[in-house]
Amino acid sequence: MRNTMPKTVALLAGSALLAAGTAHADRSEWPTNFTVGTASQGGTYFVYGSGWANFIADELGVSGGGEVTGGPTQNLALVHSGDMAFGLTTMGPASDAIKGESPLAPGLVMDNVCALFPMYETPFSIAALSSSGIESISDIPDGARIGFGPAASTSDTYFPAMLETLGVNFDRRNGGWSDLGGQLQDGLLDVVAFAAGIPIPAVSQLEVQTDVNIIEFTEEELATVLDAFPVAEFTIPASTYTTLEEDARAVSMWNFAIAGCDLPEDFIYEVTKATMENNDRMRDVHRSAETSIPENIVHNTVLPFHPGAARWYEENGYDISDDMIK
Repeated sequence: MRNTMPKTVALLAGSALLAAGTAHADRSEWPTNFTVGTASQGGTYFVYGSGWANFIADELGVSGGGEVTGGPTQNLALVHSGDMAFGLTTMGPASDAIKGESPLAPGLVMDNVCALFPMYETPFSIAALSSSGIESISDIPDGARIGFGPAASTSDTYFPAMLETLGVNFDRRNGGWSDLGGQLQDGLLDVVAFAAGIPIPAVSQLEVQTDVNIIEFTEEELATVLDAFPVAEFTIPASTYTTLEEDARAVSMWNFAIAGCDLPEDFIYEVTKATMENNDRMRDVHRSAETSIPENIVHNTVLPFHPGAARWYEENGYDISDDMIK
């Protein structure tokens, strides 16, 4: 006999069975609580990580929360050691950690860190005053004074190496972005190299007061940097700044959520499922979660995925090569 159950009833019944299956899953090996390593209070990592922790705690009925840390590099160490279940990091520090090159623990291969899901990307961009005559990376003169942001930040760690790879010789300066923007305007800096979300307030402010050049990578420079660093191709839309008349080539470094590889597979499966199937809730946590979607797992070329996370992705049609699963 043909099934005459109304479609909506069938869907509700299926959802109820799925929820019941999750609710009655064997949780004997699940942690009773968890902590997410974020960064300094008030920053994107803290807001995103704390909000995500609260969301997962509510969804799975496990106590959890975000904790202030030193940021991406320290989070890798805390997750590897088991001091925290989860953390937020970027691909650069992650690459260093699994090679045993973390500045926090030189020589220690952090192999108990697995990828969970993509968060958002941090663009790398360059600005100079139009009056400087610097219109391209190759125009940057030897010994140029370049501001790279706060000391030990993602920008300060990776942008100098990128520019050195492209043959730029410079005098390195550090500071907050607003301060560096002021120094650029006052002629105390020649260039500022930013790794931060766009539009960068310091650049937008400069545009109001003076003429600014947003410097893009050439296709050759882009290829060189993509080959040498754990970054992805990025386009700065022309609408980002009044100065830009067309889109500009740049690179970005992806941020990923991470977990201890030894956490139970079923637990991580449910964490991944809840996160990836509720992007509207994630966007309520932080607007940058717009890119916290499964299609962006391709931007992790560094860390192995946790088997629990990989299972959810594969069940939902996203391929992960065997060598990228722990």
